[in-house]
Amino acid sequence: MGSASRVGSSSYDYSFKVLLIGDSAVGKSSLLLSFISNSNNSIHDLSPTIGVDFKIKFFTVAGKRLKLTIWDTAGQERFGTVISSYYRGAHGIILVYDVTRRETFTNLIDIWAKEVELYSTNHDSIKILVGNKVDKESERAVSKEEGMALAQQHRCLFLECSAKTRENVQQCFNDLSLKILDVPGLREKGSLAVRRQNQKHLYETSQRGGCCS
Repeated sequence: MGSASRVGSSSYDYSFKVLLIGDSAVGKSSLLLSFISNSNNSIHDLSPTIGVDFKIKFFTVAGKRLKLTIWDTAGQERFGTVISSYYRGAHGIILVYDVTRRETFTNLIDIWAKEVELYSTNHDSIKILVGNKVDKESERAVSKEEGMALAQQHRCLFLECSAKTRENVQQCFNDLSLKILDVPGLREKGSLAVRRQNQKHLYETSQRGGCCS
């Protein structure tokens, strides 16, 4: 394999785009913050996402250094142009529902799964169904068995987690990334993104009159 791309102090072997989708207030932003920050300070007090946000996380799985660009979006209705660009080129998709709000689970079938089918450009992208807020077990409205059955029906991975306690949050991104790496077509696209980044870096360096070792 060729040399890893270098951006600042972080080098990586593959670059993947991951989406968080699901209803508003199911905890998509909290999951992202929990994964990115390694801290659960104020995770339960986040303001709703307005429009589209994304974060970048470098981490290692199966001996490979990955750059994940993780896109988070408001769960309300969005303009079609935003939707299509949001889904374009995604390698992994995390479908999130709140285990204490049944409508967020049924909306994954009625709204979000259909949107994925309509707009996703990587048809072999990996999907993981995530039931969030298991820390509120006494308020549970969707059983784990129902979640597993839906995931099996749609050929998704499945996990229950809590962004608040961080239970299974790292596992969610690990499982998704490992599965993406298992698909040759997705792995190649992730490698291609790295080569493009290398070329851009080399061009910018040459324009500044610098040199690369």
